[in-house]
Amino acid sequence: MAQENVGIARNHQTELHYVASGDSSDPALLFVNGLGSQLINFLPGWVSNFRDAGFYVIRMDNRDVGMSSKTSGDPPNMEALIDSWSQDRSVRSFTAAYDLSDMAADCVAVMDALNVERAHVWGMSMGGMIAQTLAINHADRLRSMTTVMSTTGEAGVGQSSPESAAQLVTVGHDREDVVNSAVAARRVHSGSLYDESWARSLEEAAYDRCYHPQGKSWQLLAIMASGSRVKELPMVTTPTMVVHGRLDSLIQVDGGEATAALIPGAELVIHDQMGHDIPEPLWRHYLADFQRLVARAN
Repeated sequence: MAQENVGIARNHQTELHYVASGDSSDPALLFVNGLGSQLINFLPGWVSNFRDAGFYVIRMDNRDVGMSSKTSGDPPNMEALIDSWSQDRSVRSFTAAYDLSDMAADCVAVMDALNVERAHVWGMSMGGMIAQTLAINHADRLRSMTTVMSTTGEAGVGQSSPESAAQLVTVGHDREDVVNSAVAARRVHSGSLYDESWARSLEEAAYDRCYHPQGKSWQLLAIMASGSRVKELPMVTTPTMVVHGRLDSLIQVDGGEATAALIPGAELVIHDQMGHDIPEPLWRHYLADFQRLVARAN
């Protein structure tokens, strides 16, 4: 059985739960999750694919999800945040507890806890924004950066469809209702390879491990408070790949296109059947895409 290292990293007062799988002498690959998503969203089969390809696979719970630290106090109203996100992404009268720079520093703390000097970073959705921020603020710690179904932070780019944005609000007060709501959201966000039973199993596991809907509000506010990366992305020197789904309705494909256009030398990969998801039938393609980036980075 492959070695697995479970632990807690600390960025000042924030605790970050992580799981590292494989041989620590292999090149490190850090996967960073999206809004409200826990490390278990990267399933065992996903981990084994990359581990068996020769990488030391690191997963982490971002702050405000899973087993990592939670922000105290009442979060801003999610509906109000979504309304602002859909219009101009301004923070208006909201007060953010942290921003993407803090979440990027969380990633560095996990790397430090594992004695990883440099890592490949693969981030999806909000995780892609965190990966971009790592490439801006901590380029010396990265081997490569893959930003997946993400965007630049610029207003008017990578917009959500109204239906998709509305699905960000968690509905329900018990396990069944919450899971049904989350599955319905995946149905709207996903591409043509959507699998209902697969989505339900993911959402049931997420609820049972840690149901914390307030975290999604804090994380969305962190995204909005961070603003646009349009001025910084052209200065990124980290070898970069931008992956997006043509059917993505939560962060539409122009978000990926704009990101790739700004980062010098970035390769843009668009999967026609992909929405705002990473469906299992495409896993071998994601691995092949990543291996191509690694070869270029080396």
